[in-house]
Amino acid sequence: MLTIHKSWENLFSKYDINLDTLYNGDRIIYPPREQIFRVFEMDVNDIKVVLLGQEPCHSTGQSHGLSFSVPENVKIPSPLKNIFREIELEFPERNYSFTNGNLENWFYREKIFLLNSSLSVINGKPGIHMKLWNDFTNDVIQYIDENNKNCVFLLLGSYAKSKSIFIQNKNNIVEAQHPSPLARGFIGSNIFKRIESKLNHEINWNN
Repeated sequence: MLTIHKSWENLFSKYDINLDTLYNGDRIIYPPREQIFRVFEMDVNDIKVVLLGQEPCHSTGQSHGLSFSVPENVKIPSPLKNIFREIELEFPERNYSFTNGNLENWFYREKIFLLNSSLSVINGKPGIHMKLWNDFTNDVIQYIDENNKNCVFLLLGSYAKSKSIFIQNKNNIVEAQHPSPLARGFIGSNIFKRIESKLNHEINWNN
């Protein structure tokens, strides 16, 4: 089981989360139990960017507890391909090259908090746990906003944008269309340049 950083203790103390109940039975739940709180390994004070996803991938072997991220041996999902494409377009001089969809270096090295609004999903049943985690992850967003005044919130798509009500400092928000191939307007949004401008800091987007 991964260790939840002590900076989240006040938040978690408000909730009685029973993972035994969640993972009990014949249902296949993603991510694996030992990775469900993976994102909370990070000290809330260290977060530079919050990248808000909707829910874990709901197919075998894709989810490992970080939003938009998949293990190296898994095909890169289309939304993440578009994220990589936008980064390459914004920073051609940096010669980024993305060969897999594992964003662990974003998380551990660059302190990008890869949070899903729903922390779990049942195999083949997208959206089924959204209500289960809604209040908790709304509180997570508000908790970060209250305890870390310098991080930037990246909200992609209408669902993520709806979470802006939990962020007091609107100047810390960067918004764009969802990177799904079905949506238009994400490519050319310059969101990663906007993030670096707000942070006044260059991020190594290589994974």
